[in-house]
Amino acid sequence: MPAWNDYKDEARSRGALAMELFVVTTKPCGDMELVKKTLPDHLKYQKQLEAGGALVMAGPVSDASGEQMNAEGMIIYRAENLAAARVLADADPMHAVGARRYEIRKWLVNEGKFNFSIALSTKEVDLA
Repeated sequence: MPAWNDYKDEARSRGALAMELFVVTTKPCGDMELVKKTLPDHLKYQKQLEAGGALVMAGPVSDASGEQMNAEGMIIYRAENLAAARVLADADPMHAVGARRYEIRKWLVNEGKFNFSIALSTKEVDLA
């Protein structure tokens, strides 16, 4: 396999978007009471990152069956580099107090589509 930056350059050369983001997968460390207690601070932190442009998307993921909630989550950051993304993840109250542990990886976004509409008169956005 090629080095990451070589692959990124190759993707760009063939016309792909090649937008580098950072994917954090986060799992509880075992103390679900600590997870619940920390949730308000975690959500406040997420809103701050969103307002500042660093948070692309975030939310819980199901277990492998798709039937159960297991307090795991996925966070996608926009950051200058992996070290900067790690600073964001480390500062998340869930990680800072040890309620959750995380793994972080670079993600090269090449394809996809978002559909949305904006109604100017009512100031409504539909993310359908």
